[in-house]
Amino acid sequence: MNGADTAFVLISAALVMLMTPGLALFYGGMVRVKSALNMLMMSFISLGIVSVLWVLYGYSLAFGTDTGGVIGNFEFIGLKGIGVETLTGGDEGIPVFAFVLFQLMFAVLTPALMSGALADRVKFSAWAVFIALWATVVYFPVAHWVWAEGGWLFELEVIDFAGGTAVHINAGVGALAAVLVVGKRIGFKKEPMRPHSLPLVVLGAALLWFGWFGFNAGSALGANGTSATMALNTQVATAAAILGWLIYERVRHGAFTTLGAASGAIAGLVAITPAGAHVNAVGAIAIGLVAGLVCSWAVSLKYKLGYDDSLDVVGVHLVGGVVGTLLVGFLAIDGVGGVEQFGKQAVGAFSVMAFSFVVSWILAKLIDVTIGFRAGEDDETAGLDQAYHAETAYDFSAVGGAPGSRGTAGATGSQTDSVTAPPSGEPGKKVDA
Repeated sequence: MNGADTAFVLISAALVMLMTPGLALFYGGMVRVKSALNMLMMSFISLGIVSVLWVLYGYSLAFGTDTGGVIGNFEFIGLKGIGVETLTGGDEGIPVFAFVLFQLMFAVLTPALMSGALADRVKFSAWAVFIALWATVVYFPVAHWVWAEGGWLFELEVIDFAGGTAVHINAGVGALAAVLVVGKRIGFKKEPMRPHSLPLVVLGAALLWFGWFGFNAGSALGANGTSATMALNTQVATAAAILGWLIYERVRHGAFTTLGAASGAIAGLVAITPAGAHVNAVGAIAIGLVAGLVCSWAVSLKYKLGYDDSLDVVGVHLVGGVVGTLLVGFLAIDGVGGVEQFGKQAVGAFSVMAFSFVVSWILAKLIDVTIGFRAGEDDETAGLDQAYHAETAYDFSAVGGAPGSRGTAGATGSQTDSVTAPPSGEPGKKVDA
């Protein structure tokens, strides 16, 4: 066993774990105050559900012996056959339990990413059932395709170092499918729906950025040159994406917003995730800049196409994941990049997109027609915090206010709503607070 590499992987796993609470704060600050706790819980519950499923059968389905290139077998049910002295294959020299823990954190974060698309309007119990099913029949198989020896995308040599396809494209398109089943929020394109706490958004983005070093560099499974390259590229791509987002925002909307800066950072982190170990620092800057520009444009598509992705999961994670996955096909160094590799990257991106969309739509529809996915109209209007959690995010009694009263209920859950969506729903015009 290599003690240094083992410690590195364990620390990286802890950093990735921090990303889920960070995501909760990032999303929680963007929704209206009446459903802020519900948004936090939609991310937090994934830590409970997916952690248990991963030990019971998730790890085995994702990394068990391949069965036809699409899924693992059941040899590691309950982690049987793995002992404290069992090391991973290859040259890593780390305990399998360390790898299990590291990959567990990826499995937890991925369904949590989808929660932002459905903010303000779904039953909490239905959401819990959805992510349990989604992790089982969507995430575990796709993780096997991409990262397990024998998985068909792994064997095709699709480059996805840390999760552009398995995590971000997978979650982004799954969120889109669920949104199409659940429908729009009450008041979408008619009422302004602004973030209730931008400081929480920035705090969440900072925690995500911090944790992402474990997410990306930790995927090298050792303290080595690859992990150092990935860490550097993670930083510079994120920085470039902030600039790209703000440039687009200033030209298109006339302002450099705090929300835009935070959103740009996430877009850059998403885009460099599949590519960072295979490009140099200049290539990472290029990927980040393109991601910032393209994702900033993409978040406005929901107004034109009519789907209500509350917190722009589609525009940031799906689009950012596609940008990083495709661009590495051309920008990869050491003779890897080129037209042939670009074709492989396209196969990886669009096969995951097609599979995840279809299966996610079926799961959401199944839940909707059985136990019901959508919250009741009264609960949605009043706010989901009291309806499902018997709590409120803030106690306004001391100042004579109440959740939902004028001046306390924030009005948006969208990265574009705060700048571009007037009460009429027409994008491109500023609205006074």
